[in-house]
Amino acid sequence: MPLTFAQETEEKEILKLGGKPEVRQHLADLGFNVGSKVQIITKSGENVIVKIKGTRIALSKELANKIMV
Repeated sequence: MPLTFAQETEEKEILKLGGKPEVRQHLADLGFNVGSKVQIITKSGENVIVKIKGTRIALSKELANKIMV
């Protein structure tokens, strides 16, 4: 399921990254790799704030939908 469907504060493992190769590379550069743990901190309007590897990152919902957990 896409990351945006996960509940807040629920830690999930990344199973797959979708999108064009450039999008997948951008996500990988931010630390989103298959097997990594990610947690949604809050969903706010068109943005999702997540915690990955001890860092908080704001993503658009469009980009967060490309992360499968």
